[in-house]
Amino acid sequence: MKNKQKIFTLEEIGTLVEMNKRKIRFYIQKGLVDRPDGTGKGAFYTHRHLEQLLTIRKWKDAGLSLERIQELIGDENQTSEPGKPIPPPRAKKPGSIEVWSHLYIENGVELHIEPQRSGLTPEQVRTLCQAIVEQYRKIKKEEK
Repeated sequence: MKNKQKIFTLEEIGTLVEMNKRKIRFYIQKGLVDRPDGTGKGAFYTHRHLEQLLTIRKWKDAGLSLERIQELIGDENQTSEPGKPIPPPRAKKPGSIEVWSHLYIENGVELHIEPQRSGLTPEQVRTLCQAIVEQYRKIKKEEK
């Protein structure tokens, strides 16, 4: 039995990733998603397209801009683990705004994180902060 790859129509892939056809076409036009295989009415989408759309949705849900997503997709060739892009350093432009997370641990002990540049999701930032606070408390207890 041949190993046949699953193919999807635009409507099917849109349903799977919870996006409308217009948005998918926009992402293709912007170069965020590969063009469909085939042409005209015979055009179809594969698992590769599905993964690309799910990645875009994940990053959009995490608050990344389309500009930032394009940067990340453009650098997917540089990976530490398969499928995990290393976020490139962002070029700062005059007037650009950055959102930082600031964790106050104790007087004189603080942590600053720029989530987008670090490549961390909001959940990962929260987990990191909790782990740091716990570790700091353990160190302070050992000191006493």
